[in-house]
Amino acid sequence: MIGVGVVVYLFFQQFDPKEFAKIQWSTQTDLLILLALIFLATRIISYAYRLKVLSDNVFSLSKSIQLIFIWEFSSAVSPTNVGGSAVALFILSQEKIGAAKTATIVIYTIVLDTIFYLVAVPLWVIVFGSNVVGPGRTSIQAFGGWEITLLIAYSAMLLYGSFFFYGLFFRPDSLQKLANLVARLPFLKKYRAKLIQIGEDVKITSRELKTKSWSYHLKALLFTIAAWSSRYLIIICLIAAVGSVSMGIPDFFELFSRIQVMFVMMAFSPTPGGAGFAELLFGGLLSDFVPTGISLVIAMLWRILDYYFFLIMGVIIIPQWLSKILKRRREKRHQEEETQGNIKR
Repeated sequence: MIGVGVVVYLFFQQFDPKEFAKIQWSTQTDLLILLALIFLATRIISYAYRLKVLSDNVFSLSKSIQLIFIWEFSSAVSPTNVGGSAVALFILSQEKIGAAKTATIVIYTIVLDTIFYLVAVPLWVIVFGSNVVGPGRTSIQAFGGWEITLLIAYSAMLLYGSFFFYGLFFRPDSLQKLANLVARLPFLKKYRAKLIQIGEDVKITSRELKTKSWSYHLKALLFTIAAWSSRYLIIICLIAAVGSVSMGIPDFFELFSRIQVMFVMMAFSPTPGGAGFAELLFGGLLSDFVPTGISLVIAMLWRILDYYFFLIMGVIIIPQWLSKILKRRREKRHQEEETQGNIKR
């Protein structure tokens, strides 16, 4: 509700009907919106291939796409600092790959996402300087709210990313200790034994991860880059389609860098999907690329593709997925009862 309130407030504050009327809906506009849809598909397929690779091809491509839709739905309805990772643990654990393998996949996706951000953002700062957090910020005196927000978000990302990377590849016992610590929480008492077992199993699966070929890790990283880049390119296509600002190659890369920085800041928004905070960033960081009066219009188009689309797909897919899971459980329970009955005879 907070996020919706912020969006409504910003819309009434920033929307300019005159600027909106200036939008020229042409064939080029339609083609750019179509291109945005293609990048949306690329994002989904890239994430699906990454999941397929990380599951050692246990999941087919179609199964991976289904699971990605559910994962994205959980991200859309969860606070961004929690994201879909916690729900993803539950989702994947319902599939036939084991709890430890599930935990390893989810943790490794966090590591891959974090590596992409931790490496890319400093490079953008070197190239574009303080302009990565908005236009006209060319001196140290311009250091303010956006820069502080980026520094805090980047530091937090560095902290948890380093911990999980270190735990997966160097000290898996640290992840086991984390699982044991979580297991001590009073409200998780029912799952204590299972969490402790997962901690022990993660040590084994993390050792297996270290033995994977370099192509395994390279594929996972490349699909990560492709997925995130597609997310940014969706926004760029919408800005080019609706906005009236001309854009050369240097401008394209500067806009790309700012969008990536925007996503770093959004990573710790308390609202589901970063709602409200994302729109605020959109009108601030990208103000020289987006006409002031229609920034919320472009942000809304982006939200439709990046947020509401996955909410709708989740509502369609999740009931079917749950039905299959429950059916599988009933069949398993029935088989166990039959086995026990045969033993008693």
